[in-house]
Amino acid sequence: MGTDLHAPLGRNRKTASRRPGVLRLGRIAASLCLFAIGGFSLYTAFRGDGLERAKPPAAEQAATQASGKPPTTAADQTADGMPRADPRSGANVEQMITGDGSVVTKYSPRPRDGSGPVLVDAMQIGQDPRMAAQPNEALLEDTAFGRLPIVGPDGRRPMDQYARPSSGARGIRIAIVVSGLGLSQTGTQRAIAELPEEITLAFAASGNSLQRWMQEARRGGHEILLQVPLEPFDYPANDPGPETLLTSKPAARNIESLHKAMGEITNYTGIMNYLGGRFLSDPAAMEPVMRDIGKRGLLFLDDGTSAQSKTATVAKGTELPYAFADLQLDGQVDISAILKKLDELERMARKNGQAIGIASAFDESVDAIAKWSEEASMRGIEVVGVAALSNDPRSP
Repeated sequence: MGTDLHAPLGRNRKTASRRPGVLRLGRIAASLCLFAIGGFSLYTAFRGDGLERAKPPAAEQAATQASGKPPTTAADQTADGMPRADPRSGANVEQMITGDGSVVTKYSPRPRDGSGPVLVDAMQIGQDPRMAAQPNEALLEDTAFGRLPIVGPDGRRPMDQYARPSSGARGIRIAIVVSGLGLSQTGTQRAIAELPEEITLAFAASGNSLQRWMQEARRGGHEILLQVPLEPFDYPANDPGPETLLTSKPAARNIESLHKAMGEITNYTGIMNYLGGRFLSDPAAMEPVMRDIGKRGLLFLDDGTSAQSKTATVAKGTELPYAFADLQLDGQVDISAILKKLDELERMARKNGQAIGIASAFDESVDAIAKWSEEASMRGIEVVGVAALSNDPRSP
């Protein structure tokens, strides 16, 4: 009886001993299945959007009304559903103006809304190069004059978003602005193609195909400015063009002309004057215009050609980020002369720590600047965008 009972088992063992590989493969397959099931369970547990049923709109609306807070939108989340937060969302920010006009910013902690991990979007200076030709929609408003720059809901400014990031090193820094782009197709194309990406490009508001040229310049890594025509001393004999801002115009008309210029293009860090000696010498005419520029999160670059300019005084009174050009590089349109001016600009930067030079988009200027820029880094010079050298009331 015992033999009969154990005989089949013995035969099974003997058969199994002939096929050890088959059993091992079976065990491995079973283990892999269990691992896959467990891994999928963990994945769905940690992802809120795994197999979780979507909340119906009515329930979502009821939850919103109960909490008093708007629902989280796709723009507030990453692709993995993690909520997005601004770096300042965990702080109270207070600004006070002291007796001497200085602005003191006080930060104190406060609890963040909600619970669990959040992705802190800390990118404040510069833009992902892959998206540099596209505007940040949160920094634009639709108006009768086109899409105009504004400060974003999180406090981010266009001058921050579209600035060319710098190293932050305390070395010698130089910004070079090549202006007048958009007026000549061949000149604009050549400047964008041949100038190093560190060079700032200024587009004339009266130019052609500006949005297309802007996109090409931004893809090439350039920071850009918008040139707006301002009244010179010898106006109207010297007329900068249509929609020139004039000291004789009411403030509302000048701001309207400014907005028309602003609507021609996007992705710029600031405004640069085209001519404008008389306008820049009149604080009453300047103040509302500069206040609007600053309110929109832009900087103002004064080309430095007017000794009577009141830019610094007005900018400080309106908390407008501003900068002055130190040197006109191509008063004489000759490569050798421009290279000498660039050497002079370098001496100024070594003395003061930084300097700004401006030029027009002449072939000679483009060639000289491209040649000088190739050797500048070997002499310990960092070529930066204008935004990096602006006097910014937000800077610590």
